[in-house]
Amino acid sequence: MKKILIVHGPNLGLLGEREPKVYGKTTLAQLNALLEKEARRLKVELKIFQSNWEGAIIDFLTAERKWADAVIINPGALTHYSLALRDCLSAIGLPAIEVHLSNIAAREEFRRTSVTAAACRGQISGFGVRSYLLALQMLADMKK
Repeated sequence: MKKILIVHGPNLGLLGEREPKVYGKTTLAQLNALLEKEARRLKVELKIFQSNWEGAIIDFLTAERKWADAVIINPGALTHYSLALRDCLSAIGLPAIEVHLSNIAAREEFRRTSVTAAACRGQISGFGVRSYLLALQMLADMKK
């Protein structure tokens, strides 16, 4: 069974409340339930983590790297400046997909650059919670 880490970055704990016109009305608990349901369908095991702290995210990825086969990460604002997170994604050597609920290319100028995407296999953005589900489906289909 494939094992995938799901990492939600800063402020994603406020999903459903924070700017629903941009991020949707789905809460983090609802998103995680959707992911767990899809994982069961795909016969994939998940470990899900959310933190507002860059170091906690890096510690989680580092600690779980030998358990996991792949990573889905929404780095939140860390997307745009965290070279430490980018280096961690490179160092752990797992295929990763960066996801975003909103289309970051169509937003404010500072949101259009991702320093973390270069350490990922790909990026899916702009499809709301389906961005995560699409990433999960892609990783479930990837060969080990």
